[in-house]
Amino acid sequence: MMQDDQQLISRFLNGDDQAFEMLTKQYLSRLYNFIFQFTHEEQVTEDIVQETFIKVWKNIDRLDQNKSFKTWIFTIAKNTLYDYLKKKKSIPFSSFVDEEGENTLEVIDEDALLPNEVMENAERIEDLERALARVPELYRILLVLAYREDFSLREIAHILDEPYNTIKSRHQRALKLLKKAFFDESASEKEGSSY
Repeated sequence: MMQDDQQLISRFLNGDDQAFEMLTKQYLSRLYNFIFQFTHEEQVTEDIVQETFIKVWKNIDRLDQNKSFKTWIFTIAKNTLYDYLKKKKSIPFSSFVDEEGENTLEVIDEDALLPNEVMENAERIEDLERALARVPELYRILLVLAYREDFSLREIAHILDEPYNTIKSRHQRALKLLKKAFFDESASEKEGSSY
């Protein structure tokens, strides 16, 4: 039976090292999958996940017991990932400025498809995965947190340390980009299969 995060944290803080191992097992694959969406490299992903768990181990005594451990650990993972991406300089922030010089991160699209509509339109999960990989990292992180990890937009705002309204706007833009990437992928596959 899987133990509650708070019980495991309490046990660990009282000297039970096995409790931390159990916490690690509960979150290892989820953090790995989350990080891999942005690195696409197994070794780098493993390193970032390991660094995340080291930070958790060192700082778990500072965790506010009234806060969600899941949100806290994903915040640490996100920050560790960002540190790696900054060093790698793989996020060209200038790419988020359109021809008019406006920040496309703040654009809201009222006509964006809902995630379940995108899923219904996907004939295969691979199509959706390829489309997601084509979404810029800043938006992909939000989609992964929302639809793979089931975080609310408020929790995502906390994890990403952004205002809620910014995340709400970015969420709409992320869905629009996913929709475009999905339909561009589908169109190119149809063109390729017509030969």
